[in-house]
Amino acid sequence: MEPINRLLGLRLKEIRQNRKISQEKLSEKLGVDPKYLSRIEVGKATPSLDLLVKTANLLGVEIKSLFEFSHLENPRKKAQIESMLVTIQHH
Repeated sequence: MEPINRLLGLRLKEIRQNRKISQEKLSEKLGVDPKYLSRIEVGKATPSLDLLVKTANLLGVEIKSLFEFSHLENPRKKAQIESMLVTIQHH
């Protein structure tokens, strides 16, 4: 199992990229150094609760969605399941 900081960072990056917001733009809006945001996204820094709330608001998501990362815990397993579902659907 991945450490929670890593999973939180991956999820944050995933949402940010889905919203097509650059790391630089988000860090500017958050008022943090881009290097700090980068460290959060790779799991090397732990954001405060205040920063998480502000981030969720800027990204237009509920804060709980930042912690919905079960699909990131084992990507290979997820890919296998998706592949099996596609195979089943084509039969």
